[in-house]
Amino acid sequence: MPEPGVTVVVVAGGDPPTPEEIARLPADLVVVAADAGLDHALSAELTVAVAVGDMDSVSPEALVAAEQAGARIERYSADKDQTDLELALELAARLADQVIVIGAGGGRLDHLIGNLAVLASPQWSGVNIEAWLDNARAVVVHGHSTLDVEPGATVSLFAVGGPARVTTTGLAWPLHDEILNPLTSRGVSNQANTSSPQLSVHEGVVLVVIPYP
Repeated sequence: MPEPGVTVVVVAGGDPPTPEEIARLPADLVVVAADAGLDHALSAELTVAVAVGDMDSVSPEALVAAEQAGARIERYSADKDQTDLELALELAARLADQVIVIGAGGGRLDHLIGNLAVLASPQWSGVNIEAWLDNARAVVVHGHSTLDVEPGATVSLFAVGGPARVTTTGLAWPLHDEILNPLTSRGVSNQANTSSPQLSVHEGVVLVVIPYP
């Protein structure tokens, strides 16, 4: 079971995290690196607890440095059914009830789509997961969530994996126990009326995308 109050930061192998992202991370955290995310984590001077993946993209120097610093290395065959990020999330979900993913944007479009799909998987329903992707935050909501945004912020809602039954308060165009269907644009570009809009997902999974101002 995840440990309450612990935040795990998963560093993926996409774009390197920016100095602004590193500065926003909580002070007390556990860092899990997914393959080449180990290079990004060490470059950002993060202390890595575990590195996970087939290690086909990480530099040999980063592996040596991490092992010498006491990190655990969990190696998998390249002939596997899961991405390195999914393996890292499986580990993170066992350790924490709060997970922040950085470095999952940029690079290949298929990787980005796959990363978003993995983030919204129902298997993480007991964990609060958000990803910092390029110029936006992506927050996964399985039940109830209070969104940390400023009034006027753009908030887009996407049902993932099937229809979602949703109620919102504090958004310009509210949903009242209504069905939000995937593969439609109905939830795109809503707007926060308050600093703490509420989102309740009664059925399904919703991915909330909040662009940075």
